[in-house]
Amino acid sequence: MKLTCLSQGGGYHFPPCYMLELCGFRLLLECPLDLSALTVFAPISATDNDANASGLIKAQPWYKTVAALHLWDPSLIGAILVSTPAGMLGLPFLARNPKFSGKIYATEATARIGRLMMEELVAMHAEFVQFYGPDERPGLPEWMKWEELEKLPPALREVVMGEDGEELGSWMPLASDIKECMQKVQSVKYAEEVCYNGTIILKAFSSGLEIGSCNWTVNGPRRNITYLSSSIFESSHAMDFDYHSLQGNDLILFSDLSSLNSMAKKGNDFNGNNNHSEPMHKDAPLCDVSAIRTDYDNEDEILRCLGGIDENLEEIDKISFVCSCILDSLQMGGSALIPVGRLGVVLLLLEQLSRLLESSHLKVPIFMISTAAEEMLAFTNAVPEWLCKQRQQKLFSGEALFGHVELMDEKKLLLFPILNSSNLFGTKTLHRMMWQEPCIVFSPHWSLRLGPVVHLLRRWHADPRCVLVVEEGADAEVALLPFKMVAMKVLQCSFLSGIRMQKVRPLLEMLQPKLVLFPEDLRLQCPLKDDSSCSILYYLKNVMLHVPGLRSDFEVCLATDLAFQLKPRKLTERNMAIARLKGQLLLNNGKYLLVASKELLDLSNKQLLHWGSADPVRLLMALQERGIIGSIHWDKNGTDGVFSIQITKPEEAMIETSGTKTVIYCRDKTMAALIYEAFSSVCGGI
Repeated sequence: MKLTCLSQGGGYHFPPCYMLELCGFRLLLECPLDLSALTVFAPISATDNDANASGLIKAQPWYKTVAALHLWDPSLIGAILVSTPAGMLGLPFLARNPKFSGKIYATEATARIGRLMMEELVAMHAEFVQFYGPDERPGLPEWMKWEELEKLPPALREVVMGEDGEELGSWMPLASDIKECMQKVQSVKYAEEVCYNGTIILKAFSSGLEIGSCNWTVNGPRRNITYLSSSIFESSHAMDFDYHSLQGNDLILFSDLSSLNSMAKKGNDFNGNNNHSEPMHKDAPLCDVSAIRTDYDNEDEILRCLGGIDENLEEIDKISFVCSCILDSLQMGGSALIPVGRLGVVLLLLEQLSRLLESSHLKVPIFMISTAAEEMLAFTNAVPEWLCKQRQQKLFSGEALFGHVELMDEKKLLLFPILNSSNLFGTKTLHRMMWQEPCIVFSPHWSLRLGPVVHLLRRWHADPRCVLVVEEGADAEVALLPFKMVAMKVLQCSFLSGIRMQKVRPLLEMLQPKLVLFPEDLRLQCPLKDDSSCSILYYLKNVMLHVPGLRSDFEVCLATDLAFQLKPRKLTERNMAIARLKGQLLLNNGKYLLVASKELLDLSNKQLLHWGSADPVRLLMALQERGIIGSIHWDKNGTDGVFSIQITKPEEAMIETSGTKTVIYCRDKTMAALIYEAFSSVCGGI
């Protein structure tokens, strides 16, 4: 088995990516896009002066895929495993390559949400095509020429090229054929067993990160692997992290790098001239080495340490704080702009805002402007198996699973596909004018480069009463570069995106793997030690890791008809029986199966297969009975089971025996047959 980390990702919107070589097949784990890199482009609403002053690229955007992925032959990628909707945004770029013919596996919910996100990205990009015109010129665009790249500010040039220029080849024009890409996706149900190529068994279990997000078990004939992606133990909307179903696997690939990304961003918070408020618990340590235990007394203590109640309450506090800041702006006559890309956070914000508006007696409309909004919200009420227990209980009691259903019924939440919809600003509805301010607007995109958020930000950026809610993923300072004199409040939020470091050790104690593949960059933050039950191997980005085998043998299932043909003989010195057979070894659903051969085994003309060690005295007596004279010579070092018999009559010959083999040196065929007959009389055979 070989593992190569292609990318460490960059948080929720850009999960890590790996290439796994197992059982002769190459599996790609995640295929995301780095949409935070879109900040190098100027939005359409930016003026020439704004774009030139900020150094942004004024052109139709290209999209940054995983940097090292284009170096791998797509024809050799057998399958792709996707754990989150963000992990499949790069699929159209790979699937349009005619060399790629692999299978893509994702849960039903992830595939549906991911498709909507891809279609929305294509719809938002269409505005650039309309503005700049279709890019039909062959080759690279002007902005990728070296003389143009040299004009970029150092920070933007590093986003485009990477530290050593290795990422320049990862940029690609938009892949817009979503339908063709989705035809290659095989959606799976919760814990459904699917088999790839008759060899590898795949199962998906909830990770708790988002609706439909999962961890994968990848089981082959000689390995049982857990692909552990970013996970949350207890969620307010999605099904909790199902780690019990991951117990007992030999190997864990730990790919939750959310704490690493969170720590990297703590030193890069936006500190512009605008007012900048931070949500509660922003500085709560995501990685407290002193809190990492090295031993746990019992399973109950481990379960207590893994409990996610405190984390869930903390996330609810963050949601409440964000909503209170929005309410303050509304009461001052300002509007709130929320380009948050996390579905679960949006659903929780809608519920909390509804309660706050009702308690404060404010009648403020909530708009959701997105081509995917209507289908996305409808879908959240159609997948109860991927929701938390509290939401599932609402289903049985006849209640709506989420609060947005009631808001839409009461016309408090209004959905529109585009910003310039006639139903929004025109008079073609029962309402004379549906748009009014102050208001709350949910709209993409969180990069602040695409979608309706760009135009609304241009409208409100100079109003100190308004508030912009952004999430970690893109550098807020770079994202706001095109919008000069930002006077509106900017609230940058960091929501929990994975396992906190102090819970890694107890989780591994619960899962009890034999081997853990752990990122080298987290070694200091989470010091793990090898012990008798578990070993640790550290992996680095773009360095192939050769993983040793954990099993020297493997299990084989025996077909019933073949079992009845066996005539086993019990070994006297061991508690086992042995039989000789002729069959065919097959691999089916990840298990070896031994089936009967079409031709029956005929032992009449075959020599016996012997086992065990021959007693030298009994062997010498058996030889003498057949007229063969010789003498025993013992090993000079006194090693048990090592001796030789020197034969002098009727012909010279030699028998040498060790603990692992017996060799007969004889020129005469007749005499050799007599010696073999003597061996057969003192050894067991089949």
